[in-house]
Amino acid sequence: MLRYLTAGESHGHSLTAILEGMVSGLKIDPEQINKDLARRQGGYGRGKRMAIEQDKVRILSGLRKDRTIGSPITVVVVNKDFKIESLPDISRPRPGHADLPGSLKYHQNIRDVLERASARQTAVRVAIGGICKLLLKEFNIEVLAHVVNIAGIEADTKELSFSDLKNRVDQSDLNCADPQAEKKMKEKIDEAIKANDSLGGIFEIAARGLPIGLGSYVQPDRKLTSRLAGALMSIPAIKAIEFGLGFKLASIPGSEAHDEIFSTALHDAPSEQSYYLEKKKDFFRPTNNAGGLEGGMTNGQPLIIRCCMKPIPTLGQPLTSVDLETGNEARAAVERSDICAVPAAGIVGQAVTAYELASSLLEKFGGDSLTETLRNYHSYIADLHDQVQGLKKNRL
Repeated sequence: MLRYLTAGESHGHSLTAILEGMVSGLKIDPEQINKDLARRQGGYGRGKRMAIEQDKVRILSGLRKDRTIGSPITVVVVNKDFKIESLPDISRPRPGHADLPGSLKYHQNIRDVLERASARQTAVRVAIGGICKLLLKEFNIEVLAHVVNIAGIEADTKELSFSDLKNRVDQSDLNCADPQAEKKMKEKIDEAIKANDSLGGIFEIAARGLPIGLGSYVQPDRKLTSRLAGALMSIPAIKAIEFGLGFKLASIPGSEAHDEIFSTALHDAPSEQSYYLEKKKDFFRPTNNAGGLEGGMTNGQPLIIRCCMKPIPTLGQPLTSVDLETGNEARAAVERSDICAVPAAGIVGQAVTAYELASSLLEKFGGDSLTETLRNYHSYIADLHDQVQGLKKNRL
């Protein structure tokens, strides 16, 4: 079983995680993980702290000669902005943050709450996700994130291939694959900067190469849908999530909602595929309204998830609050913050999705070493193909 635990505060010495259950024999390239850490810090509209921190991963255990050895992996991201002991107390909770419920729940100052509730702790989750992405790569599974909406500006990406989407996102300041939309998004961010306001948006997760059958319908907590939803909703400021067409499915009939299944033995699969669709040897679907999941399991189509991030609650022109020391009405506290962090949230979303997919993959195929897991995987894929060939023989 793959699992991890994190520790650390926003302005503490470091952020730490221990990942347990990773197979042995997986080659770890820290620079690949560092690329994701750098992308989490990037993006148009980020705050001043991003200029202070230059996040780099340190792996303190679980490796020998750059390969996993089956023991727990300790991951550390050091904070350059280490000043937790000198920071002032806070008595005016910010609407939208954990400040008020956290301080009342734990009977402590708001400073102690925000130090852990801060989105800064997602840096180490990105590092864990980076390790999981390296595992998924061994099975030809890719996961990426891209911004599709900021402040109501929608990106048009549906006709792009996975490779084109990936290339465009890598060249974008906002991880957005639509240059025209990105320009308008930046204009909105500039307006928010001048107004001391903040902006939210939507990012999309896309994963391809997933075999049929990850997850299970047998128990609610074994559904991959449930696991992914819980992981993504645990990212700070995420307020809504949808798979495939999501909320749009409420407005169309069933005849238009579900993804028909065709056999390649009887039909020619489309020659051109967007990143929303994926050819298989035996089946294909002209649509992917389900987002690659049916009954809590992967169905062979790309995984498509969208997450809505609310505007950052810390504002340059703070909202009305109450001073917990005096009981008087007051303006909320102002902390150093971002104007827009949707691209960064997408990178975190990519990481937690990679973790959940890796966890489900190891649960399905088992094994203590990468060699063993790969053998089990290839045996399963061959068995799926044999089942389909049997159907074809019965038809003939």
